[in-house]
Amino acid sequence: MDKILVIHGPNLNLLGQREEDIYGKMTLGEINAQLEALAQKNNMALHIVQSNHEGEIVDVIGQSSKDDFKAILINPAAFTHTSVAVRDAIAAVPIPAVEVHLSNIYAREDFRHTSHIAPVCHGQISGFGPQSYILGLQALGNLIKNS
Repeated sequence: MDKILVIHGPNLNLLGQREEDIYGKMTLGEINAQLEALAQKNNMALHIVQSNHEGEIVDVIGQSSKDDFKAILINPAAFTHTSVAVRDAIAAVPIPAVEVHLSNIYAREDFRHTSHIAPVCHGQISGFGPQSYILGLQALGNLIKNS
C-alpha cells in the first residue's frame, strides 16, 4: 500500500464557511472523505495534515521520506505565494509532490499569480474546486505506478 502525505495549508480548516464564492461550500472534512475513498480504491494510505503554521508544514515535509511516504499532495494555500521555507522543504525530499488549489490562482489578484512551490513540484492543478484534489491524487497514483 502506497503512503501519500496530504497537506492542507493555512485557513483551509475554514472551508465551507469562508468566501464560498471563491472556495465553494464543501468543508475540509468532506474533501478529506473524498480523498480517502479514492485512496482506498487505489490501494493508497493517506496521512492528512492541516496546519496554519509554516514551521509545522516544513517539519512534516522534512520527515516525509523517512516515514516512507511515496508522494506529497499539497495545497499550500497562502504559503504558495510567500513561503521559501515550504518550497525548500519540498525540494529537499526525494519524493514527488503535486500542488493543488481550489481556485484558479492565475485568475485572482496579481500577488497570487506567483507560486514559490510549483517549480519544485511535479505539477500543479488549480481552479477545479475540490476536484483539484482528486485530480492531484490521481496524478500522484500514476506517477508512483510509472516510477
